[in-house]
Amino acid sequence: MSARLVEIYDLLLARYGHRHWWPAENPFEVCVGAILTQNTNWRNVEKAIANLKRDGLLSPEALHAVPIEVLADAIRPSGFFNVKSVQLKAFVAYLFDHHGGSLERMFTGEWRKLREDLLDVSGIGRETCDSILLYAGEKPTFVVDGYTIRLLAALELIEPQSDYETVRSLFMANLPADPRLYNEYHALIVQHGKEHCRKRPRCAGCPLHVCPSTIHLQ
Repeated sequence: MSARLVEIYDLLLARYGHRHWWPAENPFEVCVGAILTQNTNWRNVEKAIANLKRDGLLSPEALHAVPIEVLADAIRPSGFFNVKSVQLKAFVAYLFDHHGGSLERMFTGEWRKLREDLLDVSGIGRETCDSILLYAGEKPTFVVDGYTIRLLAALELIEPQSDYETVRSLFMANLPADPRLYNEYHALIVQHGKEHCRKRPRCAGCPLHVCPSTIHLQ
């Protein structure tokens, strides 16, 4: 399995190159983006983050103090803005209650315990949690999303109905615990999912000749 995962990574990297993900100016912006990107596309998140920057709200202190209705209006482009404003407030409240409002302090401790704590914060699911840990905290946890499950199912490495932790464990048990590798791998999977491994796959030109769905095209 390790060799297969490395082969897939090498093929994706050769096709798409380094993705330089996550696009953000600082770790807190990554955390905010990870929450805002739920149930929307990245273009909408960028608009919401631009609004937060314009209004001077993109800091733990500012989000902690801002009235929730003002926050909801600022992040309106991200969709589900009333829900996401509550989620952002919950995350920032956790940050202040447990780490004095400091991301650096939050990421200093044992990351597996931090993962458990973050999963208890309202609105922080597994994908969002692992995105915060990996992309903002540079912790060695693999992020799983719909693209990941679709790709591995097409490669017949998992069942299509496999759950999040099963897929996450597949990567983490078979690859070195390297945040840079996990970062690049997940970003490459997302890019490949957008270009080829869609709900209606575009198999022509797919770089993954190891994929049973495309081997006949090689």
